[in-house]
Amino acid sequence: MSIFVTPQTKVLVQGITGSFGARHTHLSLAYGSQIVAGVTPGKGGQVFENKIPIFDTVAQAVKATGATASAIFVPPPFAADAILEAVDAGLDLVVCITEGIPVNDMVKVKRAMEGKPARLIGPNCPGIVTPGAGKDSTGGCRIGIAPGYIHKQGHIGVVSRSGTLTYEAVWQLTCRGVGQSTCVGIGGDPVNGTSHLDVIKLFNDDPQTHGVIMIGEIGGSAEEEAAAWIKTNCRKPVAGFIAGATAPPGRRMGHAGAIVSGGKGTAAAKIAAFKEAGIGVAATPSVMAETLLKMM
Repeated sequence: MSIFVTPQTKVLVQGITGSFGARHTHLSLAYGSQIVAGVTPGKGGQVFENKIPIFDTVAQAVKATGATASAIFVPPPFAADAILEAVDAGLDLVVCITEGIPVNDMVKVKRAMEGKPARLIGPNCPGIVTPGAGKDSTGGCRIGIAPGYIHKQGHIGVVSRSGTLTYEAVWQLTCRGVGQSTCVGIGGDPVNGTSHLDVIKLFNDDPQTHGVIMIGEIGGSAEEEAAAWIKTNCRKPVAGFIAGATAPPGRRMGHAGAIVSGGKGTAAAKIAAFKEAGIGVAATPSVMAETLLKMM
């Protein structure tokens, strides 16, 4: 009833002793996530909240705890190395929350990860949530910064470049009594690890995901590529929204990857691709859930 993570996924946190990492580790623990280790070089042997061991390296943490996923809250100058350390340690999933990683660093990370089994989500993303069955869907798996209480266990998949719009879509669904299988924020940087298409394929194959909300924005061609695949292959209803319809060409809007350049990556082109693929297009963010539910 999920993709990428389940309530049983063992997670370690790189940067657990920083203020941001510590805060969201606490929130993930409260949600019910299985946080089994922290990693901060030079602070090995310490304990977080009197129960989570801290290690100097990811390899040490994996060996001692059996962790298979990582959340990265490491400052931009060191985040690329943190990703590669997690990959080299054999983790299945690496979720990088860090914003502001130099594009050149991420190009090197992408090249180094070629042929490796690890999956990278992000960077500059809110992370991933598989809701649980407890009160406010606690008991699930929350990796990142998404507010856990807005989620509800169910059958709708959500994938988005925007963290805020991810939360908006999730809350709209939950307020209508409709739960989610997994919610994935893939991030808004021009070079990232996981695309809309990667996630859509997994949702399509997941028998417990009955419909999908896909949220994109100006810049790049990832949304058009996903739409082309959906038109030919997807067996489930998909609703979409594209942010940035009024953005002036050549000006970056919020995310590093949200820029119309050379006449490519426009909202109009992406919306047209959605419509051609049979994706229900939400005219405004306020009707994303409504658009999907009408299709279903």
